[in-house]
Amino acid sequence: MAEEKNKRSQFAKMQAGEEEFSEAVLNVRRVAKVIRGGRRFAFSALVVVGDKRGNIGIALGKSREVSSAIAKALRRARKHMFSVPLYKTTIPFSVQGKHGSSLVVIRSASKGTGVIAGGAVRAIMEALGVRDVLAKSLGSSNPHNVAKATINAFKKLRSARHLAALRGKTLKDLFGEKNVAA
Repeated sequence: MAEEKNKRSQFAKMQAGEEEFSEAVLNVRRVAKVIRGGRRFAFSALVVVGDKRGNIGIALGKSREVSSAIAKALRRARKHMFSVPLYKTTIPFSVQGKHGSSLVVIRSASKGTGVIAGGAVRAIMEALGVRDVLAKSLGSSNPHNVAKATINAFKKLRSARHLAALRGKTLKDLFGEKNVAA
C-alpha cells in the first residue's frame, strides 16, 4: 500500500514538473515522403530522459519540425520511464543486451573508474546516474538500435533484494552476515 502511494506521489510530481530530469537528444533524422508535387520533409528525434537516481525513459518523436519532434519524444520518454536497480555508483552485475544487429556489453566497475562508454550508451548512463561503468557496443552502430540494446540490458538487471525474494531467502542467507549492507 505504501509503495503504491509512493508511486502515485512520484507520478504527481512528474506531471507537475517538480522533479529535475536530465534530458539528452541521441539522434535527429530528416525523413522525406515523396508526393506528387515533390518531397515533403519531416523529422524524427530519439531522446533519453533520466532523473540521475536510477529511473530512465527513452522515446522516439516524429513531427514536421525538429523542436516539436523533440518535445513529443521528451513527453513520451517521461511517460514511459522505468526503474533500474543500481549498486552504489554502478550496476549490480555485468549484463548484455541485443537489439537488431547491435550488441551492448555493460560491466560494473569500481568507484572512480568513470563512464567508459561512447555515443548513445554514454548519454543513457549519464541520464541514469551511473558514474562508474564499462560498456562496449558491438555490431551495428545505429544510435536507435544501440539505445534499444542498452535498454534491453537494463531490463535484465535485478537487485539483490529481488533475487533473494525470488529464491525465498533473505539477503543474509545469500551473502552472509558480513557482506550485507544495512
